[in-house]
Amino acid sequence: MRLKLRGLSYPSFSDLVLEEVSQDLERFGNRLLTEVKPLGWECELNPPVFRQYDAWGQRVDHIITCSAWKRMKEISAEEGLIAEAYERRYSNWSRVHQAVKLYLFSTTSGGFNCPLAMTDGAAKVIESLGMPASLKNAFDHLTSRDPKKFWTSGQWMTERRGGSDVANGTETVARKQPDGTYRLYGFKWFTSAADSDVTLTLARIADAEGHVKQGSSGLSLFFLKVRDEDKKLNNIRVQRLKDKLGTRQMATAELWLDGAEAELISAEGRGVASISNMLNITRIHNVIGAVASMRRMISLSREYALKRVVFGKLLKDHPLHMQTIARMEVQTRGAFLLLMEIARLLGLAETNMASEQDQLLLRLLVPVAKLYTGKQASATVIEAMECFGGQGYMEDTGLPVIVRDTLVLSIWEGTTNILSLDVLRSLTKSQGQVIAVFFSTVQKKIELASSTAELEPAVKQMQAAISRLTQFIQGAGSKEAMTMELAARDFSYSLARIYAGALLIEHASRPDASAEDISAARRWCNQELCPVATEFKNRSYEAEESLMDSSLVYGSPPSTSRL
Repeated sequence: MRLKLRGLSYPSFSDLVLEEVSQDLERFGNRLLTEVKPLGWECELNPPVFRQYDAWGQRVDHIITCSAWKRMKEISAEEGLIAEAYERRYSNWSRVHQAVKLYLFSTTSGGFNCPLAMTDGAAKVIESLGMPASLKNAFDHLTSRDPKKFWTSGQWMTERRGGSDVANGTETVARKQPDGTYRLYGFKWFTSAADSDVTLTLARIADAEGHVKQGSSGLSLFFLKVRDEDKKLNNIRVQRLKDKLGTRQMATAELWLDGAEAELISAEGRGVASISNMLNITRIHNVIGAVASMRRMISLSREYALKRVVFGKLLKDHPLHMQTIARMEVQTRGAFLLLMEIARLLGLAETNMASEQDQLLLRLLVPVAKLYTGKQASATVIEAMECFGGQGYMEDTGLPVIVRDTLVLSIWEGTTNILSLDVLRSLTKSQGQVIAVFFSTVQKKIELASSTAELEPAVKQMQAAISRLTQFIQGAGSKEAMTMELAARDFSYSLARIYAGALLIEHASRPDASAEDISAARRWCNQELCPVATEFKNRSYEAEESLMDSSLVYGSPPSTSRL
């Protein structure tokens, strides 16, 4: 049997499982409309506030969240939005089930999808560490379906110097105590979901003389509870809440750790490696948020086009307007299939059913999908907002909220450039194996369309793109290392477009595929599938062009020309 989600199909579901999952999603969808959506709007209207002192001048550092935010936490537990992935009721398909529920939840969650991402990531780290006895209780809370027991987790990595360079930017120091616990001291500049129950954080362990080791090899991973049994902060001082462009519903704060009690959970100096599982999960959640935002805005645009009359006819009857929405639809379908592919691969990995090729592909596709869908989502939601004209700019429509909350997705958990370099690292680390798996997987998917005449143009375009990408890799291999670094972003875009194109072709080659499925695949493949090859041919990655990049940005003496 096949599970269908807006035309998506997966084999190997039994009738019983298919029916059970379908009923759960339909029930959850109704709950989103009747209960969750109004709560999400309430979270937007009542963002968290910070009360530093009480009426008697005593410092309390109290972050106050609205009742709707607290209710979101309860609903997340009741619906098993984290538990679903770890109970594994549907074996390797449990991650797909969870991803779909989070996809439905995302744009109505009032920002609560963000703490869920970090909670999922924390649970994944604990599981990957072999479920140490000291963390078993925490894992049970993080994956509980009981609202009274459910915990959320933060992820405290970004410090005063900011950015993704945690290896050189982490200043937090851990001092070992006589009883074997640690106390953390330092400033955390950007702590999302500051009202969470627990958190994972990086710190440098000081030796007996107070010295610490710099670089990534000096970082260790710690688990700490934000408050003690009396609900008092764990030697943490809240400096202020961050004033953000979007995701205002969620408390993001600057924190001082002044002897916060913590537990070392990684091997000393292995903090970055240990927290990588969390980053993998939060990046997948980022993709979920991106695709959900795209789908939500297109759905609203489609409905509006059925009601808005301009120049004597409905918007849906204006061909140019339909073309605009159709182009966004194609981009969203490609992004959705990328998301589901990652969820499928993650499910296989978590149930020990993934081949070595599956694992390599997952390692490559997570940063590729995150960086690409983050940019896709920003472009799509802004285009969709324009479909409403001036009304799209009005706060009470709720559309600006979606736009603001979407814009963070290309920044959070690694900017586009940072993740593009991560893609290159995955190639280097695997000694070329991952790119070989990428090509073989794409070829297998497009071969499924060999008997579908309507897909022949798309298949030819894909084959041409694969050939051009192969030529680029061979050509860049003979150049200096800077060539690949300069090409990293375009290279990652090429991987995303080619793989999503293969997924769309695979989907359109099913016996029960619709004319729309075939059209979406063909239209996707009509775009530039391999921009890195084009720019390589244009010599965009040459050393002299890199020097000119700097000159264009800053100028070069004695020229002072400015337009």
